[in-house]
Amino acid sequence: MSGCPGKAGIGRLSVLLLAATALLAQIPKRLTLKEAEAIAIRNHPQVSAAQLNARAANEAVAAVRAALLPTLFGSVTAAAAADSTRIAAGVLNNPAIFNRFATGFTISQLISDFGRTARLTDSSRLRARSLEETVETVRADILIQVDRAYFTALRAQAVLRVAEETVSNRQLLAGRVSALADSKLRSGLDVSFAKVNLSEAKLLLLGAKNEIRGSFAELATVMGSRDTQSYELADEPLPEQLSGGPEPFVTEALRARPELASLRAESESALKFAEAEKSLRLPSVGAIASAGAVPAHDERLRGRYAAVGVNVNIPVFNGHLFAARRSEADLRAQAARQRVRDAENRIARDVQLAWLNANTAYERLAVTGELLEQAALALDLAQSRYDLGLSSIVELSQAQPSKTGAEITSSSARYEYQIRRAMLLYTTGALK
Repeated sequence: MSGCPGKAGIGRLSVLLLAATALLAQIPKRLTLKEAEAIAIRNHPQVSAAQLNARAANEAVAAVRAALLPTLFGSVTAAAAADSTRIAAGVLNNPAIFNRFATGFTISQLISDFGRTARLTDSSRLRARSLEETVETVRADILIQVDRAYFTALRAQAVLRVAEETVSNRQLLAGRVSALADSKLRSGLDVSFAKVNLSEAKLLLLGAKNEIRGSFAELATVMGSRDTQSYELADEPLPEQLSGGPEPFVTEALRARPELASLRAESESALKFAEAEKSLRLPSVGAIASAGAVPAHDERLRGRYAAVGVNVNIPVFNGHLFAARRSEADLRAQAARQRVRDAENRIARDVQLAWLNANTAYERLAVTGELLEQAALALDLAQSRYDLGLSSIVELSQAQPSKTGAEITSSSARYEYQIRRAMLLYTTGALK
């Protein structure tokens, strides 16, 4: 049939489809920093674990508060006893046993424990708030890891481009020197120097390829994936130079750092718990009521029953247990306050160091730019002198690594500054 393609046509079409699929698989996926951060927050197991712990802590608040609410339960009881049976041994009890089958309900309600349960509820609620702030702390930790890995990968890509360009240039020079040596215009020593420089460039390229694979593996891990993938990373705009001093950043960090808020909530929780433990020495008052029906019973029992009672528990002596619990809770509250102070001191130090590092990294941008400019000029002069026969290849061989090193330093300085600025945002609590 003329309208049907032949086997050869189908084969060519299959080859083209396979080739297109392979080409698409080799094209790196484009990724921005914001996209990487969003993926990490969505996929990283540490964020999920922190969120689950916070939810569990909120459920614990309801569990503690349940002591303030009524308790209602139903009962079904059946008993059969031999004639004139009475329990004669064991703990104190009502020894009489009657034949019966009964159903009923019992309700109990705490009337007052002089604020102990309310303080325990407040303590539990503050503990839950502490864990909610821990979620924000974990988010910030993951975000700074993503930013560091992202800019490290960008730096590795820049180094790879320098290494590839270096290999290309030195390959060209080695070929030209070899051709001149074949024409007896250059010595074999020149060829050896050119090939040594080419081998060094190839080693640099191998190291750059390994570094970029490692940086993509690190980026995949902090994004919550175990599969390493290559990306086409988008450059981020360079932040402006810092102005003023670190003091405003320290003030903002003491206000906004989530781990500091978590420690403060934990300290308040410990204080509320200590107040609750002090209430152990006070009485507790509770009421209980029970009612039901006895459809089958001994003749000495009635067909219905109902009772209500109030109970007051007054602690008298328990081997200094309550005193020890009060002392323990108070000491733990004092320790929690000291942890807050220690965290404030460490955060102030970290912010100052992060500000200094970011400021120094920005100043390095201009210096490395000048270094690259001078190294490029030195290489051009050495190349010209060598081409004119005014110098040996030794001078050119010294200028080439200097230019390559300056290019790598200049490329790295940009991304080092961006890493340092991200660290400053992290230490001030602004990375969310």
